[in-house]
Amino acid sequence: MNIKKLIPYIPRFILLIAAISMLGSLYFSEVMKLVPCLLCWYQRICMYPIVAIMAVGIFRNDKNSVFYVLPLALIGLVISAYHNLLYYKFIPESLAPCQLGISCTTRQIEWLGFITIPLMAFASFALILIALLLYFKFSKKN
Repeated sequence: MNIKKLIPYIPRFILLIAAISMLGSLYFSEVMKLVPCLLCWYQRICMYPIVAIMAVGIFRNDKNSVFYVLPLALIGLVISAYHNLLYYKFIPESLAPCQLGISCTTRQIEWLGFITIPLMAFASFALILIALLLYFKFSKKN
């Protein structure tokens, strides 16, 4: 299969991943009543605008919308990586920014023994960044 044939669908894929992430985080906090930690809030700040930017970009057929998503996805991935390092105790909890409310290392969900909220956020940002890199690489006109 030629990857260039999939390039027009990458913005829709990014929108799908971001929308699932947004709806999932809202489900966890509003339906399951799981309180988000500070790092979860920062990741939401990066993820939620991606939904709006990609939706408008797709609606207006704006091929530049992927460039607006890139900084949000990069920042979100860095925050998410830091959150996972804290969560899995690769760095000490004393370096956690959570001073009030729920700790950034609180185990609220562990599906299959390893799928956690921080891991899902990291996977979402990573998928978005991989899709963006593929888009940038293969959408160039020769």
